[in-house]
Amino acid sequence: MNLTYTGELSEEEKEALLYIVEEEKLARDVYLTLYEKCNLTVFEMIAQSEQRHMDAVLMLIEKCNLTTPSTLDEVGVFENQELQELYNKLISMTTDKVEALKVGALIEETDIQDLVEWLTKVDNQDIIQVFGNLMKGSENHLRAFVRNLEVRGVSYEPQVLSEDQVNEILSSQ
Repeated sequence: MNLTYTGELSEEEKEALLYIVEEEKLARDVYLTLYEKCNLTVFEMIAQSEQRHMDAVLMLIEKCNLTTPSTLDEVGVFENQELQELYNKLISMTTDKVEALKVGALIEETDIQDLVEWLTKVDNQDIIQVFGNLMKGSENHLRAFVRNLEVRGVSYEPQVLSEDQVNEILSSQ
């Protein structure tokens, strides 16, 4: 990835980077935990992708000389208390494989919604590029979780995004 922007970040841009790196960590940590719990390959594969997402955001954090959250290597531990509570809630919601897949889809819908919101608040071209790539990844992950639910005979109902938004994502490449 070629990072080019060298200007000063706004406070919202700094906040966006620090929030998104932990949100990507939340996804990775939930998927690692659910892989251990459910032994579904989709969680292992997407956890690896979430690590790459974290690495892309970390590259920006380091480039901008921001302080990296200290808990990134500890599965299930977050500096952001809201994300800590969300992690705990999501793990407790997973009683079986179907519920685990629904949690995965919920995380991806939430990531997409958050990225859309952050993209309205940032001007830094590097952040816009990375967040755009993260959104494409989250759309791919959402499609994968929905496919895994459909294989189990479960029709997916959107949990965060509108039905139209989810249908558009599911019907795209």
